[in-house]
Amino acid sequence: MANKLSRMVRKVNALPSRFHSFLLTKLFTSQVKFAGTAKLKIEQISHEQVVVSLANRKRVQNHIGGIHAVAAALAAESASGIVFGMNVPDSHLPLLKSMTMQYTRRMQGAIRVEANLTDAQRESISRDEKGDLLVAVTLTDESGQQPIECQMNWAWTPKKRK
Repeated sequence: MANKLSRMVRKVNALPSRFHSFLLTKLFTSQVKFAGTAKLKIEQISHEQVVVSLANRKRVQNHIGGIHAVAAALAAESASGIVFGMNVPDSHLPLLKSMTMQYTRRMQGAIRVEANLTDAQRESISRDEKGDLLVAVTLTDESGQQPIECQMNWAWTPKKRK
């Protein structure tokens, strides 16, 4: 199933791979300004998986020099929202119902976030008029560990008529 977002991503992915990350990041941050302010970087987008990264720069640091909790939440919400949005029909709205972030230890350096949908989840989005599901999110830092456990519950519902 193709929607507006997936059609734009397909056009970017048809270009040489050296342009993908830059153009996907520009595409996303043109719509989500806060992601641009934080300098979130989109590494890859598909219907099944999205990978984003966030460098440990001064603009996103907390008082102890690590990535701020809210900046990490932005990265997790963005990755899960993009992969979810790649699968929601244009006739429907993707909505974040809830997000749970369990901070288990201090983050070390930059972070990488992967968000994935299963084939069954993708089928449910295309088949059901409305619903919600948990998008699998894995957030790792430069140590290769997971300092945060994330749960993102996304819903889809038909757009209201004007």
